[in-house]
Amino acid sequence: MKKTILKYGAFGAITICVLFIFSWYGLSTLSLPVQEVLGYVSIFLSLCFVYFGIRHFRDKENGGTVSFKQALFIGILISLITAIIFGLLDVFYTEVLNPGFMDYYYAEIVENMKDTLPPDELRIRLAELEEQKAQFSNPILSFIFMATTVLMIGLIITLLSALILQRKAES
Repeated sequence: MKKTILKYGAFGAITICVLFIFSWYGLSTLSLPVQEVLGYVSIFLSLCFVYFGIRHFRDKENGGTVSFKQALFIGILISLITAIIFGLLDVFYTEVLNPGFMDYYYAEIVENMKDTLPPDELRIRLAELEEQKAQFSNPILSFIFMATTVLMIGLIITLLSALILQRKAES
């Protein structure tokens, strides 16, 4: 089980890194909302290895059976590996490769809000945004948020995969 978790966790981590690098170099001219959607697609694609890891364990290592509990355990750990790597990659990107990203990102959000919100609501939202910006400027909090986001999506994929792939031993 350990070998499967490490192997498919590594596949997920490598996939998310490759897609991140590809989007950074190839898709940086797209608008931020489009980049955000593509980021979630990248997360989803990298977490597809949860399904393949559980299936591999069931079919190749465990005689064609896997309990819901085993599948859940395998899927969560594969997701955790992917989540940790993505959190570290995000911090490396915002702290080393592109330290001005947060300022650019929030400036873009402010411009969009100015075009769509009435002045009273704009003031409230800008205050909230400044608070968020301060939190995301902290690398530890940024890591926790990004890793947790990936882990939560991974949990959903894990639950679905465990339901689909569970197969009890025949009596």
